[in-house]
Amino acid sequence: MELKRISYKHKNNKPTYYLINYIRLCIPSMYYQKKIKQKINSKEHLSGIQKRVDYYNKLSNTTTLKDPIPLSDIKKIPGSKVYFFDLYQYSRYFNQKLKGVFLFGDIVHVPGQPTFVKSRPINDNNANAVLLKWNKLRHFMFIKKEQKTYLEKKDMLVSRGKVHKTQGHRIKFIEKYFNHPMCNIGRVNTNELNPLWKVARLTIDQQLNYKFILCLEGNDVASNLKWVMSSQSIAVMPEPKFETWFMEGLLVADVHYIKIKDDYSDLEQRLTYFIENQDKALHIIKNANAYVQQFKDKKTEALISLLTLKKYFEKTDQSQLL
Repeated sequence: MELKRISYKHKNNKPTYYLINYIRLCIPSMYYQKKIKQKINSKEHLSGIQKRVDYYNKLSNTTTLKDPIPLSDIKKIPGSKVYFFDLYQYSRYFNQKLKGVFLFGDIVHVPGQPTFVKSRPINDNNANAVLLKWNKLRHFMFIKKEQKTYLEKKDMLVSRGKVHKTQGHRIKFIEKYFNHPMCNIGRVNTNELNPLWKVARLTIDQQLNYKFILCLEGNDVASNLKWVMSSQSIAVMPEPKFETWFMEGLLVADVHYIKIKDDYSDLEQRLTYFIENQDKALHIIKNANAYVQQFKDKKTEALISLLTLKKYFEKTDQSQLL
């Protein structure tokens, strides 16, 4: 048994998550619906809340949905249970006759009508993809405490993750930099790809021994980006192409992360530059840590989620049911 693989120190507690969500299901939705106005109107309107709501939900014109499903039926949507739980956490506060279109999973296209999603492409025409904080059990975890400062860490890039044959961009990186003296990288899953690339897993704490952590997008976003940006290590990646509730589209290259080219050709030059310019590296860490703070306040996150849902129902011509 790989004891090093078992590390819950920085991860969300899965049993607690499921217990809380199953308890929620036992309470009639009418109980929550009586509290919606109090919750929404209690917005000591912190500056930035509406800005985030409008970022997640970019709908500007009122439209009519085609074949939507009522909130009372969201448990029938196919997909992982965590998506249902994360949706129900806030949809329970609304009239269950309200309707919406929901796409669970890793979404990399913009739907043809206003649709709730976990992820979307970063572009100027993604308004129909309305972001909610889904699959947060896996994606939204942050570093609680570290043993080492940035200056005490290894001058190397580390990466541990799955590499599938459909992920040409990840294959390209590992082909280029496996066994490179500045990199400790490899895949942890078993498949027909080069068996030499299969390496032992590393816990998050073990990865935090390195100054630089690779954050390559997978099926959509890089799932490790959130915890890396909350640490004393630096995320290294090309400019992101997809975004989630974390608003990856707002991240600024060499301000929040170290940007490398899409073909990865400048990796060694970029790492060397920041090893030699520690003040600039520390500045990125400071900015990244500050960026992450906005996602840690549970009350603010709840309010933004409710307002994002409310705006969707308003923009899909359902205000009469609110």
